This record gives sequence, structure tokens and C-alpha cells, in this order.
Amino acid sequence: MQKKYYLCAFFVKTMADIQEKDRIYDFFHPLVNRMFRCSFRHITYIGKENIPTDGAVIFAPNHVNALCDAMAILTIDNKRKVFVARADMFKNKKAAWLLNGLKIMPIRRMRDGANEVLKNDETEDKAIATLHDGVPFCILPEGTHRPMHSLLPLGKGVFRIALRAYEEFGQEKPIYIVPVGLEYGDYFHLWNTLYINIGKPINISQQIRDFESKLEPGDSIQQSHTRAILINELRDILTQRMREQILWVPDDEHYDENFKRLSENPPKPFDKFKKHRIPKWLLIVCLVLLSPLFLVSAVITFPLWLVWFIIRSVVKDPAFHNSVQFLWQFVWIPLTLFITLPFWMFLQEYVYQARKLKNSNN
Repeated sequence: MQKKYYLCAFFVKTMADIQEKDRIYDFFHPLVNRMFRCSFRHITYIGKENIPTDGAVIFAPNHVNALCDAMAILTIDNKRKVFVARADMFKNKKAAWLLNGLKIMPIRRMRDGANEVLKNDETEDKAIATLHDGVPFCILPEGTHRPMHSLLPLGKGVFRIALRAYEEFGQEKPIYIVPVGLEYGDYFHLWNTLYINIGKPINISQQIRDFESKLEPGDSIQQSHTRAILINELRDILTQRMREQILWVPDDEHYDENFKRLSENPPKPFDKFKKHRIPKWLLIVCLVLLSPLFLVSAVITFPLWLVWFIIRSVVKDPAFHNSVQFLWQFVWIPLTLFITLPFWMFLQEYVYQARKLKNSNN
């Protein structure tokens, strides 16, 4: 009975202090990072030097690929990070426990109802505690994913958290929001490219002080109308900074035409993206050397891949395909590493080349 009590106490503490060091999390963190990096043909990190080291950091990436967006932020460095996800994912108790173990908290959106949004106070409290303890916090300010080279209007949650952090410990250290652009080579399939572009941070503490210096006597950011003006100004700044980190297409009506024109003459830093291509002779040599093992692994792992294709057909939202596939790979690839590795390597490369050829012919 006493053992059960201590076990319950452990989980209660974990739920209450999501930002704290956790041995299980620390054990799996490097494995998750490695598996995620191996799920893409190439991942490029641009602007790591822009991440502040002297204050509280809030990452604000665009949202185009469900869970993969959070995983992309997680792999920027080896630091543990705390995330938020839409609240309906926490309705199942087992799922809620798992998400909390991954340091993901629920956040309610306006579409969930005004009364539900009021429940975000607890999440905001935990976010403030996370930032105070020096653990980076990540929120996807668009509030929902959309697999397009665009940006939806930003919600106010990220700014409310930043303002509260400034009010509670802004005199101790600065508060930053770091804009991040995630550019996937393919939104619906892994084994492609991913560019993680980290923009110049917004010093929220300095922005607030500058804003306060312009206020009329008697006005304060504690007043609702003044606070709303400040949030709108911060939203405009973050929106512009996030647009600079992606191949942003402003017009949905002529999206395909505008994106094609933009990709043919991309702005910086997108004009410097590397073209990765393995020489055909090297592929042939590897295939000849490992063909027996490749064929054996392909036959043995066929049931696993069949299960994946069935799962993929059940998931209706294609933006979740990458996330589900990553979770599937995370479970099965380590368990069957020796027999799946050759199959994994060649399938990844040939699928990439096939898609590239198909896109060039369209």
C-alpha cells in the first residue's frame, strides 16, 4: 500500500512540475531526437545563434505538420522543452498521462468555447513556472495546422504568457519570443527535407518598456484597452518575423501560381538551400553489396509496413500522416533494427528520388 502511495505521489508531482528534470524523459530524449532526424533525408538548422542565452525563451514556430512541428523544435538542441497542444487531445486519461510525460500541456482555443478558454489559467501558470526555471517553452501561435506556405492570424496566448512572465520576473531576466519557420520538402511524407529557420528574437521586456514610455500619465498596461493595443503591436511584430522565416505566400486565391513563382526565385535564406542528391553509381554499388540482406529485410518487415499503410488510410487528415508515421517508426524501427536498416535506407532514398522525378515531370 505504501509503495502504491509513493507511486501516486510521484505522478502527482510530475503533473504539477512539468518543467522539472525527469529521468525517464532524459533517457528517451536523445532517442527521440535521433529517430526524428533519421526520419528525414536531411534536416538543416539555420540561425541557432539567434537563440538567447540570457533570459526566458518562448519558441513560436509556424504550424503545418501536426506533432512533427513540436518534434522539430525539440531537436534544435539537447535542452528539455515544454509544449502546449489542443485540449481535446487530453480527453483520454491514458493519452493525457502520455502527453504530460512528453512535457506537453493542454491549451483551450476560442473554438472550444469561451468558458473553456477560461480554464487556460492553470496552463499559463505552468508556462510561467517553466520560463522562470529557465526551461524553453514552445507554443504554436496559429492555433491550428495548415499544410501551406502561408501564415494564419496569430492567437493572443503567446503574448499573454509573455506579458505575465514579464510582470512576475521580468526584472530578473529578459523575456524573448523566438520566431521559427519550418519548411518541409513534403508535408505528407517523411524521408524528405526539413529546414528549421530560427529568426531574430523579439525582446519582449524591451518592447514593453518602450511601449510604457509612450503612455499618457495615468495609463498602464494593466488596463484592458492599453494591454490590447500592446498585444496587437507585438502580434504585428511576431507575424512579420515569422513570415521572414518561411516561403510565405500571401494570397490563397492564387496560391499555386504565387508559390511556383516564389520557389523559382526564392528570397534569402531560401536561395542557399542545398540540393542533396546521392550519386546513382553509389546507390547501385550499395544495392549490389547489400541486396541479399535488403531482400530478406523487405520480406520480413512487410507485415509491419502493411500495418502502417492501413493506419495511414484510417487517418483522414493528411497533415497527421507524418506524425503518425514517426510514432510508428519510433516503436518498430529500434525493435527490428538489424533486419530493417537496409530496407529503411534504400526505401528512403528511392522513395525520395521517385517523388523528385514525379514532381519534375508535373
